[in-house]
Amino acid sequence: MNNVKFDWELDASTAIALQKRLRSHLILELPEDFELKTIAGVDVSFPEPKTGLCVIVVLSAATLEVFELVHHFMKIDFPYISGLLSFREGPIFMKTHAKLKSKPDLYFFDGQGIAHPRGLGLASHMGLLLNKPSIGVAKSHLYGSYEPPGPVKGQWSPLKDYNDNTIGAVLRTRTNKKPVFISPGHLIDVKHSLELTLKYAIKYRIPEPTRLAHIWTQKLKRTIST
Repeated sequence: MNNVKFDWELDASTAIALQKRLRSHLILELPEDFELKTIAGVDVSFPEPKTGLCVIVVLSAATLEVFELVHHFMKIDFPYISGLLSFREGPIFMKTHAKLKSKPDLYFFDGQGIAHPRGLGLASHMGLLLNKPSIGVAKSHLYGSYEPPGPVKGQWSPLKDYNDNTIGAVLRTRTNKKPVFISPGHLIDVKHSLELTLKYAIKYRIPEPTRLAHIWTQKLKRTIST
């Protein structure tokens, strides 16, 4: 089991130092005994400035049938700071995750994995805490250099850090639409992160697990004012 622990109540400079330390704990390859039966999509929204909402949807990896859906509202005090998203969204994700009865085999996060200035985006941080394979699928670029991929669905280009190491992929999930930025979180590599994202980006720009989670956050956040 993973024994990485820390306090969420940190200031920005301490959080940055912690990210640098945790980065060395990441494993960027699939476990030998990995079996993909269930996948989870995670989405966090802020219906009010200091109120967070997290939704986790668990689906069959084979049929995309929804097995479980949980959500949680919570007060969020950590401010939005670029590169420190996991300290704002992590606490509510972990509270929501505690409500799950199932144990997903793989998690898709709407955010970065190792394509991050300190190599520890939301997907990496949460994957490390859970000790589970995780993938970051972001809609916008945060870190690294790349050439735009071709315009056709399935075309991609490598995302590289400033030492020319490949840290992810820029993938066209729909023809002539903006690409997404994929990077491994934990317990997975770039190749499998790319393949699995493309596999589950069936009709839309983002993969089905996070797409469904996002739909539910949009529905649920309306209830906070009713």
